Amino acid sequence: MPDSTPAPDALARLVLAGGPLAPRRALLLASGNADAALALGVAGWRAHGCSAEQCAALQQPDPAALATTLRWLQQPGRQLLGCADPAFPPLLQDIPQPPLALFVAGDASLAWHPAVAVVGSRSPTPTGRALAARFAGCFVEAGLAVTSGLAAGIDAAAHAAALDAGGRTVAVIGTGPDQAYPPGNVRLQARIADEGAVLSEYPPGTPARAGQFPARNRLVAGLALATVVIEAAQRSGALITARLAAEAGREVGAVPGSVLNPRAAGCHRLIREGVALIERPEDMLELLAPALRQQLPGLQSRLATPTEQASPADLPDRWANDPDYQSLWQALDHNPSGMDSLITRCGLTAPEVSSMLLAMELAGIVVCVHGRYCRTP
Repeated sequence: MPDSTPAPDALARLVLAGGPLAPRRALLLASGNADAALALGVAGWRAHGCSAEQCAALQQPDPAALATTLRWLQQPGRQLLGCADPAFPPLLQDIPQPPLALFVAGDASLAWHPAVAVVGSRSPTPTGRALAARFAGCFVEAGLAVTSGLAAGIDAAAHAAALDAGGRTVAVIGTGPDQAYPPGNVRLQARIADEGAVLSEYPPGTPARAGQFPARNRLVAGLALATVVIEAAQRSGALITARLAAEAGREVGAVPGSVLNPRAAGCHRLIREGVALIERPEDMLELLAPALRQQLPGLQSRLATPTEQASPADLPDRWANDPDYQSLWQALDHNPSGMDSLITRCGLTAPEVSSMLLAMELAGIVVCVHGRYCRTP
């Protein structure tokens, strides 16, 4: 079986060839790595659907663009992941128009971590910005990553709140990975690259262009197991993300707002169309729980470590002084208990218990056995 780890220059040439994604993906996946794909030559490229223009670009890449790309990749913490690479995020393989490759600044493994996308208005109200921070903080507390598009407003507030809470965040940008758009997010983007991950399918040097942001949104939706929309006008990129998430089979929720707030009109439209009405972060966690529990064993085996390194006999430090978590932990033992029994024992509500159990499962200290819960043996 061929080595699936491509040489950066060969994969960069495939990316820089431009044009439709599908032929280049087919070429790379069939060949196993970029070196083997380039070695096929024009006849092999054409056999996989590459156009004459793509073949010409593969033969003679733009030297300046290739040099810029390779220079960026030579810096610490930078890499280019092709769709044939074992480290490529699996959730992106099945979305409409999956990417050929991803430029990554930061920790690429975070793209594997269970995540919720938080998206919304670029000019939110103070309430909307506070809600984005609150939701992001709660998702991080539950052991999830927060994904968004690093736009101004709701996106930026969610990313910053996730980092401030000591959690994981992944930003998918619609420019080259060396560009910041809007420019006001340059410091936040650098912080995410240091503490999280910044992803782009566009090569270094690619400026902001209108058509790239809807394409970016499909990756935001695709990387997350669920998407929540907080403040979005009737014509908003966040609604595109929500639609793409639904088309990819992911959970979608919208936070309602005042009928007098035009920035809430898009959320109300989504709710009328059947999207879940989300009032609290716990509502989103409850909605997400079935999908996450289905994927949890595979995700935990792929990730290098569980989200917490706690002994099954102890609560992680972040919950040690939380009376609700302490109460639920005392209600659990090594004999599986049903949800109703746990609610009765700890005196919490069903949404609270459900979201807390989900966080404990992610931490690896609780397991679900046929719908009943117990401490990890």
